[in-house]
Amino acid sequence: MPFSFFFPSTKISPIVPENQTKFTEFILLRFSEKPEQQGTVLGLFLGMYLITVIGNLLIILAIGSDPHLHNPMYFFLSNLSFVDLCVVSTTVPNMLVSILIENKAIPFADCLVQMYFFMVFGLLDNFLLTAMAYDRFVAICHPLRYSAIMNPRLCGLLVLISWIMSLLDSLIHTLMVTRLSFCTDHEIQHFFCDLDEVLKLSCSDTLINYILIYILAGLLFILPFTGILFSYTQICSSILKIPSAQGKYKAFSTCGSHLSVVSLFYGTGLGVYLSSAATHSSWKSTIGSAMYSVVTPMLNPFIYTLRNKDIKDALRKLINRTVFSQ
Repeated sequence: MPFSFFFPSTKISPIVPENQTKFTEFILLRFSEKPEQQGTVLGLFLGMYLITVIGNLLIILAIGSDPHLHNPMYFFLSNLSFVDLCVVSTTVPNMLVSILIENKAIPFADCLVQMYFFMVFGLLDNFLLTAMAYDRFVAICHPLRYSAIMNPRLCGLLVLISWIMSLLDSLIHTLMVTRLSFCTDHEIQHFFCDLDEVLKLSCSDTLINYILIYILAGLLFILPFTGILFSYTQICSSILKIPSAQGKYKAFSTCGSHLSVVSLFYGTGLGVYLSSAATHSSWKSTIGSAMYSVVTPMLNPFIYTLRNKDIKDALRKLINRTVFSQ
């Protein structure tokens, strides 16, 4: 989820006039106003979307078809792949259709639905990465108790809690948007309905919305991120105590892929926030958000496939079974 959601530029809008016409839709400006560039944007995002869908589906199928991967680490990975698939499916198909039919308008209700589910899956990414960090912490720092601690009941409970918290938090923000009024400016300089961009267009007082954003961001974003940092601090401390270099490499390799995904996830998100805060450019923020919400889910399957021998073996078996069964 973009850092602009967690740390938006606070704005208190003027009170809406009483004689306001009824608001019905937003206009998504996307990336370019030039018609000749729409084909390039369409091809680029269609390609990234297909790669993301195929890559994450292969990860899910490989884990589900290989009994050797039915353990907590890959259980969380399959959930992360599913969420990454949902993140891009929430935003990209709508943008591709709007380019094809040359219609930038999105109804207010559809905008709310898109905003809601984007926040849900963005928060789920955050929670699942935290659960995966805890899994690696237990595996490396408490290996003898790993099976007892990371039992199927706890893993299922962690995923269930992540879903409940994501759904409730996103519902709160979405319902708070429904109480706002929108006047003459309906143009969103983005390729999807981002919460911060929608709040900027409101002519109501958005102070309560921003207060809720900061409070809930502190609880649901900063605390999990702190948990990830603590987990890796303990992991590094345990790895440094291993006497052999081979043992250190083996221990670190078990969490290398996750650490790469965490760095990509938070690094791109932080880049979006710092870029928008420094330049105040909506277009640069839009491009940064695309890196965060489209490119990152596309790269995650490659990171886990290239750095993980078990996933590569499972994918090879899956492809061989598919080819020889025909």
